[in-house]
Amino acid sequence: MILSVKRQVERNSLGQAASAEREVSELTVQTKGHRPETLTHFSLSIDLITGGYIVSAEAAWDHVTMADRELAFKAGDVIKVLDASNKDWWWGQIDDEEGWFPASFVRLWVNQEDTVDEASSEVQNGHLDPNSDCLCLGRSIQNRDQMRANVINEIMSTERHYIKHLKDICEGYLRQCRKRRDMFSDEQLRVIFGNIEDIYRFQMGFVRDLEKQYNKEDPHLSEIGPCFLEHQDGFWIYSEYCNNHLDACMELSKLMKDGRYQHFFEACRLLQQMIDIAIDGFLLTPVQKICKYPLQLAELLKYTAQEHSDYRYVAAALAVMRNVTQQINERKRRLENIDKIAQWQASVLDWEGDDVLDRSSELIYSGEMTWIYQPYGRNQQRMFFLFDHQLVMCKKDLIRRDILYYKCRLDMDRYELMEIEDGKDDDFNISAKNAFKLRNKETEEVHLFCVKKPEEKQRWLRATREERRMVQEDEKIGFEISEYQKRQAAMTVRKVSKQKGVNYTRSMPPSYPAPPDPLQQRNFMLADGIPHQSMYELTEPKRSQSPFWQNFSRLTPFKK
Repeated sequence: MILSVKRQVERNSLGQAASAEREVSELTVQTKGHRPETLTHFSLSIDLITGGYIVSAEAAWDHVTMADRELAFKAGDVIKVLDASNKDWWWGQIDDEEGWFPASFVRLWVNQEDTVDEASSEVQNGHLDPNSDCLCLGRSIQNRDQMRANVINEIMSTERHYIKHLKDICEGYLRQCRKRRDMFSDEQLRVIFGNIEDIYRFQMGFVRDLEKQYNKEDPHLSEIGPCFLEHQDGFWIYSEYCNNHLDACMELSKLMKDGRYQHFFEACRLLQQMIDIAIDGFLLTPVQKICKYPLQLAELLKYTAQEHSDYRYVAAALAVMRNVTQQINERKRRLENIDKIAQWQASVLDWEGDDVLDRSSELIYSGEMTWIYQPYGRNQQRMFFLFDHQLVMCKKDLIRRDILYYKCRLDMDRYELMEIEDGKDDDFNISAKNAFKLRNKETEEVHLFCVKKPEEKQRWLRATREERRMVQEDEKIGFEISEYQKRQAAMTVRKVSKQKGVNYTRSMPPSYPAPPDPLQQRNFMLADGIPHQSMYELTEPKRSQSPFWQNFSRLTPFKK
């Protein structure tokens, strides 16, 4: 069995959280300059650069500049460092662009494999002395144990560094904001900072266990894979924070229009002796961090021999963290769709009862079906929209087929799916083809649905099963739409209606443009195979569109 849980860590106790903080406080590092744990690796890299070799670095922050001789980049970009003779400004290259950039804005890659390969190639071509010091450095980096040690040291260093960031946010910003009730309401603080304190407490416990597994004398012998597996459920708290981050950016953007808030946040930063980064940059770090774990574990697995005692644990941890980031990405995508759901509901006439967003966050499938229900056995042609938790039924206008009228809905939590074969149905005493049923588990009420083609039936069956799976997953991690997010969606609908000159009184349908090309949409989270820099676009306080809605030709909707 891959996962062997050796101990249960209680992370919700404030007493234990304080104890964990004391344990890691001595390990926190200053954010300026290069960290002590990576000085050896840093020196090796600088020696390689000095020797004329190309060393790769990753941008930790955006560098925005209009100067001709400076190199602009975004966080996550990979930069080839060509000259590091100046400690403050380095010369680098991205694609065909070259220029100066601040050395403190980048992080040197742990293992410079490309540099070693290039050095070996130059020796073979006679361009480099085989006895050069730089080549010896390259040979030492080639050692797998040393490479694994480099990755382990980098993981430990970044974790300690990250704890310092979280502490600065909680103590430097959040604590000071709570003292100013005249400037911040509880709701504003919840939106801006989310569950950052929960993340801080969890992260301290996680780092404490990492330190226990860390072999300081021989880092390559460290077994940190089990730590990720033991704490895998705890990483789900990042989902709430990431889902809330866009709202936090929007709220901060509104506050920063007032000079008082600009001065207040700057005073908080100076008082806490934090690096010269705006508050939105600090609040982005948890989003960046959860996205980094799969990358770090993939690199660690790459340099871990299969016979190493940590190999199977690292492989399992990589799978777990990839799943976490993918699921968080999926839930963020769903939250980006809630504006569309609110706009769609506003376009449906004669709506009754609760809003769709009161219970649902995702349109799973839609289409026309013939609906037959007990006790009368009457059949009606209806347009159906399957959301998580509910199936909404609408009627098309007889003349304008793009206009919908609300009729009723089924609570999917109370119904179970029943597949049926073509032929006579005993419940309704009719011959049914390409049909399936939904039966109420409490009242035994049955609804029969028929479609024109077998392929369409299979799509509905898959969608119905997917709805149940999605609901179970949401319950497992506690996913829900906050009241703030619902209000934001309602405000978006009103804003669109005002721009279009339409009032949503349900007396007439609105008219929307077609959704943008999905290929032009930007992603929220980092997924495997997606360029790293896409992760950092959250700093822009915009609500991005989702490619999921590309199946709608119009939001007034579903004109055929």
